[in-house]
Amino acid sequence: MHITQLNRECLLHLFSFLDKNSRKNLAKTCHQLLEVFEDPLLWSLLNFHSPVELKKDNFLLGPALKYLSICWYSERVKVCNIEDWMKNSFQRDFCNRHENTVRDFLLQVCNRCPNLLSLTLSGCGHVTDDSILLLLKSCPKLRTLKLENCVRITDRTLQAVTLHGGALHTLHVDFCRNITQAGLQRVREQCPSVMLRAERSANMIPDSQPAKKLMLERASRKLVQL
Repeated sequence: MHITQLNRECLLHLFSFLDKNSRKNLAKTCHQLLEVFEDPLLWSLLNFHSPVELKKDNFLLGPALKYLSICWYSERVKVCNIEDWMKNSFQRDFCNRHENTVRDFLLQVCNRCPNLLSLTLSGCGHVTDDSILLLLKSCPKLRTLKLENCVRITDRTLQAVTLHGGALHTLHVDFCRNITQAGLQRVREQCPSVMLRAERSANMIPDSQPAKKLMLERASRKLVQL
C-alpha cells in the first residue's frame, strides 16, 4: 500500500511523529503530502532549539498553535546575557541580529496565533518586556507562561501579567535577574490564583548602568570613611 492511499486522518497522524525538517522534505514529494503539511491541525505544537530554526520555512504559524517552546542552551547564550555596555562590536552585532530574529518571530506569533495556551522561553537574552506585553494582549487564552534566564525581562512584564494575564494559571520567571521582590509581591497580591515561581530571580545581581554603579561605589566609600 502506498502512503498516498492513506486517508487524511492517518497521514496527519504519521506526520505528527516527524520533526519539522522531515515533514518539509516529505511534503516536497507530492501535492497530496504538501496539503497534509499545510494542514493547520498538524501545527498545534512547536519546539525550537536554536535561533536559526526561527527563520526556516519548515513550519506553519496559525490559529491552531497552542503550545510553543523556544529554548536553547549553548556557548553563544553567554554572549547574549552579557550587559550591552560590556560587549565588543562583534558581540553587539551578533546580538542585534539575534534580537531582530526573536522579536520578528514573536511578532508573527502575536499576529497569527490568538489561541496560544502555553509559551516557554528559555535561554534567550533578547526577549523583551515589550514582546511579552504584546503577547499577553494578543493571546488572551494564554494559561502558562514560563520564562527562564531571560535577562531583559523586568517588573514591567510582571505588571503586564496583572493587567492582561486574566487567563494565566502558571507563571515562571526563573533566573531572570532583573525581576524584583516588589514586582513578585505585586503579582501575588493582584493575581492570587496564579501559580507563581521565581527561582533565584529576585536574589540575583540585577543589571545597572556603569554610571549608577560608580555612584553606588562612591556612596559605599563615603560610608566606610564615616
